[in-house]
Amino acid sequence: MTISRRLLVEFLMSLFLLLPSVASAQNFPAKPIKLIVPFPAGGPNDIIARVIGQRMSELSGQPVLIDNRGGQGGVLGTDAVAKAVPDGYTIAISSAGALAISPSMEKVAYDTLSDLTPVTLIATVPEMLVVATNVQAKDIAELIALAKAQPGKLNFASSGPGSLPHLAGELFKLTARIDIVHVPYRGAAPAVNDLLGQQVQMTFLDLPVLLPQVKAGALRPIAIGSAERAPTAPDVPTTKEAGFPDLRIENWYGMVAPKGTPKEIVAALHGLATKAMEDPAVKEKLGQQGATLIGDEPEHFRQFIADETRKWAKVIKDAGVETAK
Repeated sequence: MTISRRLLVEFLMSLFLLLPSVASAQNFPAKPIKLIVPFPAGGPNDIIARVIGQRMSELSGQPVLIDNRGGQGGVLGTDAVAKAVPDGYTIAISSAGALAISPSMEKVAYDTLSDLTPVTLIATVPEMLVVATNVQAKDIAELIALAKAQPGKLNFASSGPGSLPHLAGELFKLTARIDIVHVPYRGAAPAVNDLLGQQVQMTFLDLPVLLPQVKAGALRPIAIGSAERAPTAPDVPTTKEAGFPDLRIENWYGMVAPKGTPKEIVAALHGLATKAMEDPAVKEKLGQQGATLIGDEPEHFRQFIADETRKWAKVIKDAGVETAK
């Protein structure tokens, strides 16, 4: 066989092998999609996934089944997706912690950008800095002055070591050059409870987690970490307005699939997710949760994950945060 004929045969064979994936992409989805949420039911990640998943189901005509797999700050559920068959029928909506922070904090069984395929950034949710009502500070300048007057005396609560609220507090310490003490909890609820009980003085947490207590006057808002004020808390200034543009802190939630998922299937998932985000009812429901919908392209989301990973790895290093690696 001549070289040219052999090359032609190889080319035709490659086209033949490609045909099944093209055909499957055209028919995708042809059966229910499992959408893993790497946290228990009821939290922000779960709410976002259920709203997006329901609309994806309506658009595709196939059920999108929520599978809550909490544990290790989102790592266990995210790892389950990394180990799944790469056919588009097992995906996840995971968070900043599991995708960009935990790999720098501890040993995890996956490499985010090597073992997962980014589909799209679904939403960002600002972190809100609040203080207990007995703290004599009404804005970030007064809070920093109070901390500097009492080094090592003020505490900040978090939802756990290595969580985004923990690193938000560490970034606050670095940016404001203050000495405040980290008090970790097993989740946001006990952290808020002790803040209400004035056992600790401040915390950064997702806006929707804190908003009911802020509106009730039980906690005092200081600032939010987004670029613009939140429609659900329009009177709370941003950290940039308060003179700290580098104190940009937002949680985020993005859709990922297993490594090796065909590009055509990724494109189909991306199309379903972004179309779901365009729905006015979806925008309204998630807007009430303080979420800003994004819907970027897979490659942009990949770069976003890389940038966030570098950002928080630097905070971990500069703050001397203890890791389990």
